[in-house]
Amino acid sequence: MTSEGVVIGCHTVDQWKEQFDTHVGSTKLVVVDFTASWCGPCRMIAPILAELASNIPHVTFLKVDVDELRSIAQEYSVKSIPTFVFLKEGNIVDKVVGAKKDELSACVAKHAGDATVSA
Repeated sequence: MTSEGVVIGCHTVDQWKEQFDTHVGSTKLVVVDFTASWCGPCRMIAPILAELASNIPHVTFLKVDVDELRSIAQEYSVKSIPTFVFLKEGNIVDKVVGAKKDELSACVAKHAGDATVSA
C-alpha cells in the first residue's frame, strides 16, 4: 500500500509501530491526527486533512483513534481532540489542538518546506 497522498489509519499498536518505524525516523514531516469516531470537530476536519494529504504527497499523514490506541495518545500528551502532532526525525516540532483549518494548513506548510500548501 502506498502512503503518499492518503491519511493512514493506525488501529493497532503494531500498525502504529510499523508506520512510526517507516516514516517517523526520517527527515520527512509526519502529521499525526489524534481523533475519535464520536468527535464532531474531528469528523469536520477529516476531509481537510485528506485534501492536505492528496495535495502534499511528500508529507505523511497518520490517523490515531484515541479510544483504540489510548497508550499512544498518552505518550504524546493528548488532552483534547482533535490534536495534530507534527514530527520530524521522531521529535515533536509542533502541535495544533482543535479543528483549526488555517492553523493546521499553516503548520504543514511551515514544516513541510512548501509555502504553496492550501486546503
